[in-house]
Amino acid sequence: MTAPRIDTDPLRRLPKAVLHDHLDGGLRPATVIELAATVGHTLPTTDPDELAAWYVEAAGSGDLVRYIGTFEHTLAVMQSREGLLRTAEEYVLDLAADGVVYAEVRYAPELMVRGGLTLNEVVETVQEGLAAGMAKAAAVGTPVRAGTILCGMRMFDRCREIAELTVAYRDAGVVGYDIAGAEDGFPPADHLAAFEHLRGESMPFTIHAGEAHGLPSIHQALQVCGAQRIGHGVRITEDIAGDKLGPLAAWVRDRRIALEMCPTSNLQTGCATSIAEHPITALKDLGFRVTLNTDNRLVSGTTMTREMSLLVEEAGWTVEDLRTVTVNAVKSAFIPFDERGALIEDVILPGYAAAL
Repeated sequence: MTAPRIDTDPLRRLPKAVLHDHLDGGLRPATVIELAATVGHTLPTTDPDELAAWYVEAAGSGDLVRYIGTFEHTLAVMQSREGLLRTAEEYVLDLAADGVVYAEVRYAPELMVRGGLTLNEVVETVQEGLAAGMAKAAAVGTPVRAGTILCGMRMFDRCREIAELTVAYRDAGVVGYDIAGAEDGFPPADHLAAFEHLRGESMPFTIHAGEAHGLPSIHQALQVCGAQRIGHGVRITEDIAGDKLGPLAAWVRDRRIALEMCPTSNLQTGCATSIAEHPITALKDLGFRVTLNTDNRLVSGTTMTREMSLLVEEAGWTVEDLRTVTVNAVKSAFIPFDERGALIEDVILPGYAAAL
């Protein structure tokens, strides 16, 4: 039995929440081209449509390392105050236009200091750009709240330093921490000092795990490092047989640990074979706290509306399913409990009630 089709425009109007979206993976193609010209960086093409297509093709190789390599060009234009202000502001405006009402934007400050900015200046500039975007979005009637997650790069040695930076800016819009980068060969436990510092400061964090590497990565992220959420986590299915959960999968489901799932991105990196067979549907049906995310909108050629549309059309999702994962996301957001509750009751549920 096929679920009834839901048109794109109604999907775009639904209130959305995204927990896993990288700032440097969501630039507008035209912005990349304009900023690259100002800094003398050579791109594969200077046509916006061609550049957008290049990103999707290059990232769709099924190789996580090559996927990550596409960020060379976006990072090249994010090394100055001007570049960071513009990209952060546009980030918020693009999400607002897509119906997103809550977002957690993540990026690695250590990758944005090649132009002479300090780590503190990077964070403060991005926050300034995000605030400008939020003000403009609110002024036109599409308010969106954007919190920031700072990423340490797991292949390098600054994860503890970025954890300290995260805590330092907790009252200035930074809501959490993550480690990102090539997962296989760089286990989360290598950065235990960073996570111990965050726990000691009562600072929430998520960890990319269970994408390029399997159950050991998820186990370390949760049981050794103490993550409150898991980035991707698609390979938790390796601990599930039918409807029988292994001990790690049961721990994730029973303790309501959110899985930040990114279907299109997972297809590109070879973690899933199709939207119809992506683990997000089976995990949702088994009662896991799955959330729907874009990961990198430019690199994957996607939006939250597109991710929802794909699940409706190819995996049989209903508006009720979309409401469930949206509420899941807000419940697991790194903002205070009362603010999460107000967002669900005042924005999310009324928005979906109007669509049902």
